[in-house]
Amino acid sequence: MKIIVTSVFVEDQDRALEFYTKTLGFVKKHDEPAGAYRWITLVSPDDQDGTEILLEPNDHPAAKEYQKKLFADGIPVTMFGVADVHEEYQRLIKQGVKFTMEPSEMGKVTIAVFEDTCGNLIQIIEQK
Repeated sequence: MKIIVTSVFVEDQDRALEFYTKTLGFVKKHDEPAGAYRWITLVSPDDQDGTEILLEPNDHPAAKEYQKKLFADGIPVTMFGVADVHEEYQRLIKQGVKFTMEPSEMGKVTIAVFEDTCGNLIQIIEQK
């Protein structure tokens, strides 16, 4: 068994698609109609056959509450691995991304946390 798709609840699928592709650099894999919404998945440009991120609409009241509470408590919904957190931090700052945690050493990892413009906090991590 392996993870093939993981969901991130988003307030607006179009805004999320733009941010995750144009700002973060993910590649759109699927964008299909799914009722009132769309089935939009993204992959890493370095592993286009790898795990997909589903930009899941937060239309359900439980999803909205879950997303809102995690954000209010400063809890990232997921983490993305990067080769160099400091370099990625600088790249994203130049693109106007708002960080809630600057790069911080935590034992054998360096992490930073930013807002994804769609109601979530995302953590980036560099493993040493």
